[in-house]
Amino acid sequence: MLILQAERDTLLKPLQAVTGIVERRHTLPILSNVLLENSGGQTNILATDLEIQINTAGPQSSADNFRITTNAKKLQDILRALPDGALVSLDWAQNRLTLKAGKSRFNLQTLPAEDFPLMSVGEDVSAAFSLPQEALKEMLSQVQYGMAVQDIRYYLNGLLMQTEGDQLRLVATDGHRLAFSATTINADLPRAEVILPRKTVLELFKLLNHPGEPVTVELLNNQVRFRCQDTVIVSKVVDGKFPDYNRVIPLDNDKLFLVGRTQLLGALERAAILANEKFRGARLHIKPGVLSVTCSNNEQEEAREELEIAYQGDELEVGFNINYLMDVLRNVHSDDLQLAFGDVNRSTLFTIPNNPNFKYIVMPMRI
Repeated sequence: MLILQAERDTLLKPLQAVTGIVERRHTLPILSNVLLENSGGQTNILATDLEIQINTAGPQSSADNFRITTNAKKLQDILRALPDGALVSLDWAQNRLTLKAGKSRFNLQTLPAEDFPLMSVGEDVSAAFSLPQEALKEMLSQVQYGMAVQDIRYYLNGLLMQTEGDQLRLVATDGHRLAFSATTINADLPRAEVILPRKTVLELFKLLNHPGEPVTVELLNNQVRFRCQDTVIVSKVVDGKFPDYNRVIPLDNDKLFLVGRTQLLGALERAAILANEKFRGARLHIKPGVLSVTCSNNEQEEAREELEIAYQGDELEVGFNINYLMDVLRNVHSDDLQLAFGDVNRSTLFTIPNNPNFKYIVMPMRI
């Protein structure tokens, strides 16, 4: 039975939108598959790992209604390997999916669609709002690098999304640094917050690639749902209490100066070449008119970079993990950043001039 005929990209692009969450090795083999289903001429493509589920519209089909599952990675790899513009046909018979394109032919195993586990999605919406995709993507870019990776404090391995009135706030921290981003949205929302899992954040970031289009966010009971174009993401949220981020934002750091973002990033990237590979330490030395960056390693090698700054305050030298400094400079798109230092034991605050909606706090380290 011919179930689908389409140009390669019209099938590959929606498939790529969902396959990022598919686990290669799972205790349930069917979760390595993708669900293809047709209803009323519209093919839908769905994948899940039981924590997050992505559903998107695929190409139109003139076939009768069908539901099949096949290996997501193999199907994607085959489509990627075909030439651009190739006409692809899918035939389904006797639990086999046959993909044909030109003189190429591939037989893929299928598993029964009725065995494919779908997430149960709640109906109670505690908060719902929309904003432009580029606005949410910029906010995610400003904070997502601050998430912890495999921390035993599992609530740090995600990102806080908080609504209140007309404000949307995103916060990420790994206990050593914290990134905060906020924006005003056209809504009047209750105070609500959820912790988005790391995997959900990374998949959402990849899908926000239509700048002029809106994304709708719905906070459900223990879940969150994102809708953008023909794609819907449903994700469980992390059960835990996120730390009070307001307590770690330094308010009285008095050693302030502006610095060009790309100039500082270039200096740090060059100095980092000779940083200790394990500790990644860098010493920042500020004195009137000069910011210097120094890195050294166990081989007694040393790199030193100097930048001119408009600063006339007290001299200070403080150590940081250089990766934490480069992360913020690579992900915040502003010509200049303001740095606010306190003393050697106090966190440093990065902000965008004349923009109260972004803050990055990084703790010092002993070198």
